[in-house]
Amino acid sequence: MKYNPNEIETKWQQYWLENQTFKAENNSEKPKYYVLDMFPYPSGAGLHVGHPLGYIASDVYSRYKRHQGFNVLHPMGYDSFGLPAEQYAIQTGQRPEDTTSVNIDGGTDKEGNKIAGYRKQLDKIGFSFDWSREVRTSNPDYYKHTQWIFIQLFNSWYNKNSDKAEDISTLVSIFQKEGNANVNAVCDENIKIFSANEWNAFAKEQQEKLLLQYRLTYLAETEVNWCPGLGTVLANDEIVNGVSERGGFTVVRKKMTQWSMRISAYAERLLQGLNDIDWSESIKESQRNWIGKSVGATVSFKVESQKSNVESEQQFIDVFTTRPDTIFGVTFMTLAPEHELVAQITTAEQKAAVDSYIEKTSKRSERERMADVKTISGVFTGAYAEHPFTKEPIPVWIGDYVLAGYGTGAVMAVPCGDERDYAFANFFKGQNGMQEIINIFANVDISEVAYGSKDNVIIANSDFLNGLTYKEATKKAIEELEKLNQGKGKINYRLRDAVFSRQRYWGEPFPVYYVNGLPQMIAAKHLPIILPEVEKYLPTEDGQPPLGNALVWAWDSVNNKVVSNELLSPPSEGLGEETIFPLELNTMPGWAGSSWYWMRYMDAQNESEFASKDALAYWESVDLYIGGSEHATGHLLYSRFWNKFLKDKGFAPTEEPFKKLINQGMILGMSAFVYRLDGTNTYVSKNKIGGQNVQPIHVDVSMVNSSDELDIDSFKSWREDYADAEFILDENGKYIVGREIEKMSKSKYNVVTPDDICNEYGADTLRLYEMFLGPLEQAKPWNTAGISGVFGFLKKLWRLYHTGPDDSFYVSDSPSSEGLGENLKSLHKTIKKVAEDIEGFSFNTSVSQFMICVNELSTQNCHSRAILEPLAIVISPYAPHIAEELWSLLGNKGSIATVAFPVFEAKYLVESEKEYPVSFNGKMRFTMVLPLDLTKEQIEKIVMQDERTIKQLEGRTPNKVIIVPGKIINLVG
Repeated sequence: MKYNPNEIETKWQQYWLENQTFKAENNSEKPKYYVLDMFPYPSGAGLHVGHPLGYIASDVYSRYKRHQGFNVLHPMGYDSFGLPAEQYAIQTGQRPEDTTSVNIDGGTDKEGNKIAGYRKQLDKIGFSFDWSREVRTSNPDYYKHTQWIFIQLFNSWYNKNSDKAEDISTLVSIFQKEGNANVNAVCDENIKIFSANEWNAFAKEQQEKLLLQYRLTYLAETEVNWCPGLGTVLANDEIVNGVSERGGFTVVRKKMTQWSMRISAYAERLLQGLNDIDWSESIKESQRNWIGKSVGATVSFKVESQKSNVESEQQFIDVFTTRPDTIFGVTFMTLAPEHELVAQITTAEQKAAVDSYIEKTSKRSERERMADVKTISGVFTGAYAEHPFTKEPIPVWIGDYVLAGYGTGAVMAVPCGDERDYAFANFFKGQNGMQEIINIFANVDISEVAYGSKDNVIIANSDFLNGLTYKEATKKAIEELEKLNQGKGKINYRLRDAVFSRQRYWGEPFPVYYVNGLPQMIAAKHLPIILPEVEKYLPTEDGQPPLGNALVWAWDSVNNKVVSNELLSPPSEGLGEETIFPLELNTMPGWAGSSWYWMRYMDAQNESEFASKDALAYWESVDLYIGGSEHATGHLLYSRFWNKFLKDKGFAPTEEPFKKLINQGMILGMSAFVYRLDGTNTYVSKNKIGGQNVQPIHVDVSMVNSSDELDIDSFKSWREDYADAEFILDENGKYIVGREIEKMSKSKYNVVTPDDICNEYGADTLRLYEMFLGPLEQAKPWNTAGISGVFGFLKKLWRLYHTGPDDSFYVSDSPSSEGLGENLKSLHKTIKKVAEDIEGFSFNTSVSQFMICVNELSTQNCHSRAILEPLAIVISPYAPHIAEELWSLLGNKGSIATVAFPVFEAKYLVESEKEYPVSFNGKMRFTMVLPLDLTKEQIEKIVMQDERTIKQLEGRTPNKVIIVPGKIINLVG
């Protein structure tokens, strides 16, 4: 019987579907294990062979855990809201909900493109997903819970005393009884103090405005990355080299009123929580750097030179510094170009230069400014600040190396102790407003470079700090600043509150309407607020977000439903008794739905709540999470933040969502290039280029065979401009392409789809090959030529069970003619190796062991059920389809998926014999197999009587016979 993977795999995939083989129970006597993959964004391009790598690894582990007796939850869904679908809709005139649905389920889109569909592609690879729990973040039955979580955040504040989020009603109660003077909360800066009497006397609108300064999600004017080309705000990770990752449009910094999440409240808990989870140190370090904890002090510098036309109270520039010990080394100050004081303190003489610089800087993203350590730029404002101790004037500059969102958006520049300040001071040396560098370190030469170390520091030229060490000077400086009321010790974090608004259509609508400009939450029982139909997905002509195009997008607060905008009262006609109000026009960002999805999987069919308490208590958290390292900060920080918040409010059972995290490496594509002679339509074979000027051009890898030979006819018909192409070929008449390993990408024409591999070789071959490529965490190149070897192994495995007449299935219920000794040894070596490898996530070495085992059993002519039955179980996590078929042929009923994994027995690996090398004067002449329980005397007697020994000695008697039992035999002399 021939191995036919397509027939076998179709059969068992249908069986799993019909029998819901992998459906997990929310209550089971078995121990639970939750395996999660970072769910995909369903793009029209579908899966390439790089995408399933992590899914295959998690599936191997899930199947193994089922064999071990665990109740395994292994779900899958789609992160289906986001900018790419919206942009595709704009370009093609399709509805994003339609394209998203086709991309997931398959079909033909409006453009006539046949889309395979993620679901069909995933099923074809044979994953053991519990599809009954599928989630799609763009479905109203999912995002109503995202909206509900947003409402919980809005109705919460962070109490520093209890170190957790609490209901906003507890804060109101404090205000009513004692005002806010003693409230220890994470809130906006510059909160005004009020008494209980004042609070109780405030109008309701005033109270709501004040509460917005404390809520965990709030409206505020924020510096954002604005992309005019896309008409929306972008997150830092959506910007590459100053332009949008999607479309390559210019991005500028702009102030806009946005919804923000007060993630900064959780900075310390996010930092400390890293100590309790099993993640790679590199990912933890990425998060620590992003959170950016710094211990230091705030210092307030009085502004000396204010514009004459500004009549206001004394201005201060507040800075945060980790080096208060260097306070006497301050040479100048630098403000972020976006700092609110810049417009107020810039002199008339410097205004044009400052305005020009601000406009130029607005076109650079924060990430670009942080990464660019070489470019030095800045402008003097014309203003001066007063040193708190010396009272000397300090020039105030602006520079884009200072970020408005980090610290206070201002730095006290100490060039002698900071490389960037040192470079800045030297670059502008001698220019108006730049003073000489002051050296405040004893016995340190700063003529060539700044001294940034805290070690071996002795402070000099610093009045009362002279002679002190770093720690002593830091403590003393803070004490003196506090006496002047111009500073205090402080812990600072780089982590900033996350902007939560997007000027997009394809995202979760906010459950928010506005009364007199103040946000009101829609009651949970009226959710979901469903995304409305619009004709255009671009911003409106007056610059409003795409939802400004909706005709039915107003809230009837009496009947609690969305109604036509025509029912809104015009602003000029408001009578104060309106009941129809405008709804929020922004939508939530892409990370909203992905910040809690693992909890929805626990109880995905629950209509009344995002998951029941029983389900949450049973599954608790994710035991194993696998995904790409590109989510090291954004997704993982937001997820941990939401999980901690929901834990505070009594909804989540654990503090951390993901116990163990593994980042799979990238599978790289093997690109192919043709070489065009400059200025011609002639293409030169790689081996014929010589010294000619050629331009390498990507060519579709499907046109190139395993010998790197180009199919010229396919190339010429590929594109119209290649139809008349001419070719300079090798001597053998072939065109040989160039090869290069690059990221697998549609634009590089090096994409290999898993569908093609499955159709030609079968899913089991694809699964084994991807695991065989190398360690899971490492990047590795794809080479389709290598897949035939894995396919050959599966055919050999199949033949091991088909040794009857005409290759029919044959397994013996009695031991083979040679006994089971060597068979059991081969089997148990494999059981031990595979179990250890799966637990250690070393999947590639398991595949090697399978090959060794099958080779050994084939050589041993093994037919025994006692060997071949457990072998099918051991291989089933990796190659489940062929394992199911062999299990069935062995006469078993039902699926192999939950059969107990074979137990390794060490006794079968205990050696009873040893193949000794027999040497004469240190040179090995032959080997002989002897029992390991022989004594030295017995070994010597057998060796001396052996005919080969007698021949070697030629009648001589050796001076010495050296025998180390179990190791060597050496006859000397």
